[in-house]
Amino acid sequence: MPIPSYATPLERLWQYAYRVICALVFLFLIAPILIVIPLSFNVEPYFTFTERMLALDPEGYSLRWYDTLLTFGMQSPDAARDASWWADAWANAHWIKATKNSIIIGVFSTLLATALGTLAALGLSRPEMPFRSAIMAVLISPMIVPLIITATGLFFFYSMTGLAGSYIGIILAHATLGIPFVIITVTATLVGFDHSLTRAAASLGASPSTSFFRITMPLILPGIVSGALFAFVTSFDEVVVVLFVAAHDQQTIPRQMWNGIREQISPAILSVATILVIVSIALLTTVELLRRRSERLRGVTPR
Repeated sequence: MPIPSYATPLERLWQYAYRVICALVFLFLIAPILIVIPLSFNVEPYFTFTERMLALDPEGYSLRWYDTLLTFGMQSPDAARDASWWADAWANAHWIKATKNSIIIGVFSTLLATALGTLAALGLSRPEMPFRSAIMAVLISPMIVPLIITATGLFFFYSMTGLAGSYIGIILAHATLGIPFVIITVTATLVGFDHSLTRAAASLGASPSTSFFRITMPLILPGIVSGALFAFVTSFDEVVVVLFVAAHDQQTIPRQMWNGIREQISPAILSVATILVIVSIALLTTVELLRRRSERLRGVTPR
C-alpha cells in the first residue's frame, strides 16, 4: 500500500519502520525453513553447512538423502532398480510404509472430521440452538486443551475399550483433533449465509436433503474444503497421540521422524521436512484460493 502524499514526515517514518518490523517478523518465521531446505541437499551426513556448500560447490550438494527415503529398510537396496526393486521398496522401505499409513489415516480421519464438523457447524448456526456457546466450547476444546492431556486421556480410554493399537483408534483420535478446525471454518462461512434461501426452497416443496445439497452445500463448500484441508494437515502432522495410542508397527511420517531423531541422526529427516513444507505451502495456497472464492460467492470483494 503506497504512502499517501499528504502524510507527515513522522507518519512516513512510522510507515517505513512498520514495514521493516513486518519484514523482520516474516524472516524470523521462515528462517527455520530457509535453513532446512538447503541442508537436505548436503552430501555429508551432518546437520551443518559444509565449506563446499557455503562456497556453492556443486559437489557439496546431493540427492542422497532423498534416495534414502526409498531405500531405508529395503532388503536389497543396491539391486538394479527394476520392478522387483520397486516392489521391495513399496513393501519394506520404512519411509514409504510411514507415508502410506499417514495418507490412509489422514484421509479417513479427514472424511470423518469433515462430516461431523459440518453437521455440528450447521446446527450451531441455527439461532434457536440452545446452549450454543457451551456446545461450541466443548467441541473446540481439543485444540485448546494441551495435546499431552488429550493423548493421555485417549490412551486410558482406548485401553479400556480395546481400541489401543488399532487403526480405527488412531483415525478416531485424529478425527477428534480435526473436528474443531472444520467447525470453525464452516461456521465462519455460514456467517454470511442467507437462510431465507432454504426457507424459500422449503416453501417450494424441496425436502431438507434436497435443500442442503442444492443450496446450502454449494455455498458453504469452500469452507468445508478449507476445514477438510486443515483436518488433513493436523492428522498428517500429529505425533503425540500416535506415540500414545498406536502400535509399534503403525508408523506415520511424524513418528518415523521422531524415531529417526532418537535412534539415528540422519539428514534424511531434513529431506522429509522439505517435502512436507512444499506440501503445506500447496495446501495453504489452496485454502487461500478457496477463501477468496467464498468471499466472491458471498458478495464480499477481497482486498
